[in-house]
Amino acid sequence: MAARQPPRRRLDEQLIGAVIPAPLPRPAPPPAPMPELPAALPAAREPVDDIVFDVARPDADGRVAARALLRALRWPPGHRLHVDATDGLLLIAAAPDGTHAVGARGALPLPVAARQMCGITSHQVVLLAAVPARDLLVVHPSNTITRLLADLHAAVLGGPSHAG
Repeated sequence: MAARQPPRRRLDEQLIGAVIPAPLPRPAPPPAPMPELPAALPAAREPVDDIVFDVARPDADGRVAARALLRALRWPPGHRLHVDATDGLLLIAAAPDGTHAVGARGALPLPVAARQMCGITSHQVVLLAAVPARDLLVVHPSNTITRLLADLHAAVLGGPSHAG
């Protein structure tokens, strides 16, 4: 018996283009989403270079030493001031008819009623910000600074704020 031979493959076979269509054009895949960035901080209303900062602790009578800020504001001893509490801050402005005055040793008076309205106690740290262009000094209580920094840190670090 003759051995069976495998079928011969025809070398002239080719794929027909009509049977295998050309690939359809595909739109480019959408770009990967960008990570969400924290919201931008609001622009400062005053140029930072024009604000002078200091930290102080009111004494038992509610006075704070602020000689460097008084020099920046050009407020000499005896300079008349108006003190107002608003939004948890003390605003101290020069006023010819002001009921308060810069002390002889460069101390600023923080009236007891205004301190109570802002939650400032004796020996509690406050942040003082002098704005010479507005002839104004702003007293920020430590609880306000703590809350603002906690909110800023939460925004930057992506976690919840624990300030109350």
